[in-house]
Amino acid sequence: QVQLVESGGGLVQAGGSLRLSCAVSARTWTFSTLTVGWFRQAPGKERGFVAAINWNSANTVYSDSVKGRFTISRDNAKNMVYLHMNSLKPEDTAVYYCTGDLSMGVVTTTGGRYWGQGTQVTVSS
Repeated sequence: QVQLVESGGGLVQAGGSLRLSCAVSARTWTFSTLTVGWFRQAPGKERGFVAAINWNSANTVYSDSVKGRFTISRDNAKNMVYLHMNSLKPEDTAVYYCTGDLSMGVVTTTGGRYWGQGTQVTVSS
């Protein structure tokens, strides 16, 4: 029904930038109603919330650890959500997952009912 596919991960030096993309396969009207967010999971750690954006981009939420460095955006015409990551740190190394649901409250806490397969981001010091 709704599929999410992440891309854009890779290896980058500390201080560098990456842009992650989340392609959402859904009928256009369905995607435009979804809140979409990003979670990440580092080795040996639990998956944690990174950022989320509501259906019309009017509301964005960030974790304290990425606030001011990461920016989430979306293009409803293309069914795409992006995570622009600047000033990357080694502690940002993780698998990054895209998730979607109707509720911002759900997405920012446990994540939505729809998940992608993840993309690896590695930041070298």
